Amino acid sequence: MKYRKLGKTGLDVPVLSFGASSLGGVFRSTDDGESMRTVHTAIDAGMNYIDVSPYYGLTRAETVLGQALRSAPRDRYLLSSKAGRYGEREFDFSSERILRSVDESLERLGTDYLDMLFLHDVEFGDPQQIVEESVPTLELLKQQGKIRFGGISGLPLSMFELLLPQIEVDAILSYCHYALNDTSLLSLLPLLESQHIGLVSASPLSMGLLSTRPVADWHPAGDELKRVCHEAALYCQQQGVEIAQLAMQFAVQHESIPTTLVSTANPDNVLRNVRWIEEPIQTEVLEEVLRILKPVHNQTWASGLEMYNRPVTNGGEA
Repeated sequence: MKYRKLGKTGLDVPVLSFGASSLGGVFRSTDDGESMRTVHTAIDAGMNYIDVSPYYGLTRAETVLGQALRSAPRDRYLLSSKAGRYGEREFDFSSERILRSVDESLERLGTDYLDMLFLHDVEFGDPQQIVEESVPTLELLKQQGKIRFGGISGLPLSMFELLLPQIEVDAILSYCHYALNDTSLLSLLPLLESQHIGLVSASPLSMGLLSTRPVADWHPAGDELKRVCHEAALYCQQQGVEIAQLAMQFAVQHESIPTTLVSTANPDNVLRNVRWIEEPIQTEVLEEVLRILKPVHNQTWASGLEMYNRPVTNGGEA
């Protein structure tokens, strides 16, 4: 496994990290025993940065992960969780709730500190509260020794553009913006690099868009984006290549993106993913897939407050 530095945190993170959302059964029905074996497999394979949230499975993901980690030495993994989002429409970014949330997460996870805490999907929060109350609470948690580093997460890139100049954070978590169909995350790199902010990228499969399987009913993408991504996946299948492999190889090869989170609750999938990223990418297939996806390149969907759902200042070309 290859490792990169995560901004000013100084943490060495694997290029492919373990997203624990699947442990909460958010994508399919899961077996907790298999989920725990998946966690151990990921750590043994070098995917030793693990991200979770109380929102995933409504605390189930944290609970199952905590059970798995009880038999793993704390110095063998890096752990991040989140605060602020607790349900589909349940958000609370108050200082009091963040502090209580962290204590609850630490209890479920069986540890006395988090390596990182992200404020979860802050595009749904009041910007003034995020700047003046929520982010300062991260500093308080550091002083208490409950977290080492803090940051924010969310979907709209314009949200990061607006908030990051007003706050001091160690890292951000962005999802669905560095994938075969969307490289707009690149537009954010100059701002992140100027502030030495660490970057965690998630969902290189665009939450299931890049697949031959039907897209989940809850997926917010538009019909054209779904159709073209499916076309690209079918092309890969015809070439004897899984688009998931191509997507993960594409995601981890950019040196300015320290780590990419991928979620699974199957230990065999972990080993397959690690093997995939160590194989050379099929350049000709990649070029054709990018050509197929070009008509929908950087198409996204709205999330959170209307003020954040506007085009980013730079196109984010690959």
